[in-house]
Amino acid sequence: MIYDGECGICQRAVAWLRRWDREHVLRFVPFQDAVAVARFGIGLPALAAALHLLLPDGRVYPGADAIPELLRLFPGKRWLAPLFAIPGMLPLARWIYARIAIRRHCLVRSIPGR
Repeated sequence: MIYDGECGICQRAVAWLRRWDREHVLRFVPFQDAVAVARFGIGLPALAAALHLLLPDGRVYPGADAIPELLRLFPGKRWLAPLFAIPGMLPLARWIYARIAIRRHCLVRSIPGR
């Protein structure tokens, strides 16, 4: 998963996912690590705009599209993934994600330690 390593919200999300990831199936790479992300061929503007979940089979899920895929990776959370198939749920998640992502550097001020 590629994320913004300088964003407090993103760092909190990664900490949350690490707790869920008991089998260590995820690897977290901040997009600021140019060497690590160069091999994925995703442009910096796209990486700066949203997190990207890259699966071993080559599929890439940016932003809110990654949420159901992430949930499927964790046995105790898989039951939540089908909720994103409810009509309107994924578009709503995309809208919410976009609103938070575009304001995340302003919102970081409210996160302790930032």
